[in-house]
Amino acid sequence: MKPERRLRPATNVNLVPLIDVLLILIIFFMITTTFKVAPGISLTLPSSTTSQNVSSSVIRVVAVSDAEIYVDRVRTNLAGLPAVIKRRASSGDPSTLKATLEGDKSASYQLMISVLDALRRNGIDAVGLRTRPTGGTP
Repeated sequence: MKPERRLRPATNVNLVPLIDVLLILIIFFMITTTFKVAPGISLTLPSSTTSQNVSSSVIRVVAVSDAEIYVDRVRTNLAGLPAVIKRRASSGDPSTLKATLEGDKSASYQLMISVLDALRRNGIDAVGLRTRPTGGTP
């Protein structure tokens, strides 16, 4: 008498497809994730044909409105701006500090001048205005 041959079901679990799917998901989320450098505000920068990248600036000032100004991620208003800049500039020699000023293109000209005045009153004369490059070159 011959024993019957039966197919036995596989009792092991193949983890290779699961690992492949997980790696693809990790890569997908790494590629699609963006990191914001600005303190969570969206600006539409004005364009300039002569704009250049600033390699290193110590103080970053983002002016949205009179009530919303950021100095290195610290939110303040126009009235409190000189005190925040003074605190920030007290860490070193103000004459060697540099600043980058960013403003929405719909921000008032008076706001930009007021921010520049606050920087200059605290001894920071090296101020760059941040713009975005246009598509074409002259």
